[in-house]
Amino acid sequence: MPEGHSVHRLAKQFGSVFAGEQLAVSSPQGRFAAGAALLDGGTLLSALAHGKQMFLRFDGDRVLRVHLGLYGAWSFGGDATFRGASSIGAPRRVGESEQPTGDAGASTYAGPPEPVGAVRVRLVSPHGWADLRGPTACEVITAAEEQAARARLGPDPLQPDSDATVFVSKVTSSITPVGVQLMNQAVIAGIGNIYRAEVLFLQGINPWRPGKQLRDDEAGGIWADTVRLMKDGVREGRIITTTPEARNGRPKRSAPNYVYKRTGEPCRRCGTPILTAEMAARNVYWCPQCQAD
Repeated sequence: MPEGHSVHRLAKQFGSVFAGEQLAVSSPQGRFAAGAALLDGGTLLSALAHGKQMFLRFDGDRVLRVHLGLYGAWSFGGDATFRGASSIGAPRRVGESEQPTGDAGASTYAGPPEPVGAVRVRLVSPHGWADLRGPTACEVITAAEEQAARARLGPDPLQPDSDATVFVSKVTSSITPVGVQLMNQAVIAGIGNIYRAEVLFLQGINPWRPGKQLRDDEAGGIWADTVRLMKDGVREGRIITTTPEARNGRPKRSAPNYVYKRTGEPCRRCGTPILTAEMAARNVYWCPQCQAD
């Protein structure tokens, strides 16, 4: 499932290439025909990410709420003025590309290609297009409903006005293991399995430790590292948590993480084999030496 940094990259791209544009909205697949009809011909005012959800705000008090879930992905294309990632989301075979979407050598723009696969929503501007496939949630709501949806979410580390004290209070007031809480979008919005494993490793915190046993400064450290790593993810287009020293000369892509999906491999700090176990229906990874407590 795409983590919060990917959704913020999506919102940034939509704001950059579609904001202020009147859009043709359709549902080639047909499953979103009624919603598309409500948005068709509307002007996109802004795009906002909160955790793993994105809100595309149109005029007329209409908001397209999208949660990509496990299989959702956006793909993009357009003319020479249309720049950005060509795809963002899941499945991983789609991935993200930093190649320009526009054809710099083209003198004319013939419009979007024929839809490929089950395209739930297609947005088209005079200069480009965006196709959505496989989302968990895709609906048209009002601005008031957007506010209600966001109120159910925890603070987003990438929102400039997010308050770390809200997260600290939530996570330290529960006996639930911190590794479970970090995957709860009502506690902190945007963290997924990779960020959970990597942030807890960097802070030296065992994922099974009850939240009530965390000191405020430890919870604050989790928040600070999450902010830093997710900002890096927005910039890099992928999750890279290791330092050059930890990679020992290897490129970022070949050694991106400290513990995530490294079961049985030596810890990059102490050499102890990395452990994994199921936690809240997902695998969690940790170093039993560096994260003893």
